[in-house]
Amino acid sequence: MDDRVGTTLHTALLLSTTAALFWLSGLPMLFPSLGPSAFVLALFQDGDATSPRRVIGGHAIGVVAGLLAYHLLATGVSMTAATDPGSLEGLRLAASGILATTVTAGGMLATDTRHPPACATTLIVSLGLLPTLLEGVLIVAAVTVLVAAHRLLLATIRLISTN
Repeated sequence: MDDRVGTTLHTALLLSTTAALFWLSGLPMLFPSLGPSAFVLALFQDGDATSPRRVIGGHAIGVVAGLLAYHLLATGVSMTAATDPGSLEGLRLAASGILATTVTAGGMLATDTRHPPACATTLIVSLGLLPTLLEGVLIVAAVTVLVAAHRLLLATIRLISTN
């Protein structure tokens, strides 16, 4: 199979796992940063960039940084509603996003868990889109399911290829 087609299908299959969980449970297990993570897993299948430690760890750091920043600076405000230009609410959200992204980048570099899509996760949390502890746990769970599906898919492909 052409690598482009294989990568495209691999990405779709990975995202289908969390999309199914979202659909069947109604829980927020499908969110924007999963798309780039699925693509990274599909494109760099066995590379350092796809180690579970980096992918799950990066998102976990993003969730923790996002929760800390949001609850420190922007509790009760969310990007789902427009803020007035120059408003205190808008400033609180902007500061929360900056703090969360800074802490996430530094945390990933300090722990060698670099996974760029985790910077999107930290924004999702710090901007009030998924700002609760339960939602943070669900984000990490969804990323773990994505990584497990990736590993299972690779094992299946290898099994089929050797037969």
